[in-house]
Amino acid sequence: MTAKERVIAALQHENPDYTPSFMDLCSQTMQAFTDKYGIQKEAFSEFANNHIEKINFTGGEYIAEDLFRDEYGVVWDRSLDKDIGNVQKYCLAKTDLSNFHVPEIDKEAIKSRVEKNINNDRQTFKMGKIGMLLFERAWSLRGMEDLLADFYEEEDFVHELFSRITDYNIALINEVLQYPLDGFYMGDDYGHQQGMIMGPLLWRKFIKPYLARTIEPIKAKGLPVIFHSCGNIIDILDDFVEIGINCYQTVQPEIYNLKELKKRFGGRLAFFGAVSTQRFLPFANPREVKEKIKETISILGTNGGYICAPTHQVPRDVPVENIMAMIEALRN
Repeated sequence: MTAKERVIAALQHENPDYTPSFMDLCSQTMQAFTDKYGIQKEAFSEFANNHIEKINFTGGEYIAEDLFRDEYGVVWDRSLDKDIGNVQKYCLAKTDLSNFHVPEIDKEAIKSRVEKNINNDRQTFKMGKIGMLLFERAWSLRGMEDLLADFYEEEDFVHELFSRITDYNIALINEVLQYPLDGFYMGDDYGHQQGMIMGPLLWRKFIKPYLARTIEPIKAKGLPVIFHSCGNIIDILDDFVEIGINCYQTVQPEIYNLKELKKRFGGRLAFFGAVSTQRFLPFANPREVKEKIKETISILGTNGGYICAPTHQVPRDVPVENIMAMIEALRN
């Protein structure tokens, strides 16, 4: 089987010849790995036998050495966190959308990004990616605390903001779907480790309808949807299945009992992740890493339904020897 065929089989809850996998490193981790093993960033995905390639349609540019301005005009300070950063100033200080505009869709940039990936001769599963899909996008503009207060005090504002963001996302998705991709990946964090940031009732009121509308054109094309959210979102995983999400990423084992998760959702929802970057990879030794990979695959990979991966981009506190051990285990 090719890498693409393994991912498709896993998403369809069929047994591939072996479990597909994916790994991504934070920038500082990547540099440490390069320094140790001589593998450059451009060659890492193939070296790690990644089965998936993400084509990112979340854009922006650096306006100074450590300041990144995204496509919505939000400026992120990356002086400490080199990959995401912290919002320097929120654009929507008031619940007034009269001067708020979504970005223009850059069709040429989309074409260039897609064609570069689909024509690279690697038989991987190639999927479009939108990060900060809805809730994260809204709080990056408004501020987390203010947006959560708006859920109670400014409902019309929240719905209008979410509607405009969703309209943009759908227009972007429709443009991307002109190209022969294999699936779509979206990210929008709804949880912390004890539960959901806004709770399931508010999520169903304010987010679920827009999320369902966003994925409609993807499902109409018959393509799978992989959805990322950090934290404990067990309360809405049935909702994910209901609106057509095929795979949940990331599955944090410090939150979920993997055996119970597989028993409850196996056959209905595939899983992606489950090797902890928080409480395991920074502290384990290479032998323990290889054992953990085998154990996790034996739980979540039964009858397909699993893409083995670290729970997040691997952070800089993970020893590079553990990264190499994980790669070796996944190759075998």
